[in-house]
Formats: sequence, C-alpha cells, structure tokens
Amino acid sequence: MLRAVARDLRRRYASDYRVLRATSGEEALEALRELRERGEPVALLLSDQRMPGLDGAAFLARAQELHPDAKRALLTAYADTDAA
Repeated sequence: MLRAVARDLRRRYASDYRVLRATSGEEALEALRELRERGEPVALLLSDQRMPGLDGAAFLARAQELHPDAKRALLTAYADTDAA
C-alpha cells in the first residue's frame, strides 16, 4: 500500500513537490530531521496508524515538533476510533 500511495502522489504532485516515503516511523523521523537541518520545508505528513515500532499518532506528534507548519493526516484501515 505504501508504494501505491507514494506512486499516486508522485504522479499528481511530482512537478511541485518531492515525495518521500519511509518504512517505519523512526526512519521517517530521521528523514524529517535531515530535511530540517537542510532548511527544507515539509508540506504534508501522511502516516498509517499501524507501523513498525511507532504508531502513526505518535509519529505525527513527534514530527510536528520538527515541522510544525506541515499538514498532517492519519490513515487507518481499521475501525480504530481511539487512535483517531
């Protein structure tokens, strides 16, 4: 699913944005730290609730500290209203 979402976003937005993907919350946070160090803005953080090591809600909370102006969206294929 991750590859499909990234592919669709690239098809639509590649001319205006760079689309990055990560296979875990920790990997994504490391990429966000590097972007912050380089002064590169982040427009959107898109996360699945169920990820290896760090759930999506926790990831988005930590990512907000690094890029507070980025829009955030949490996806889930489960009826997980507690997470939402």
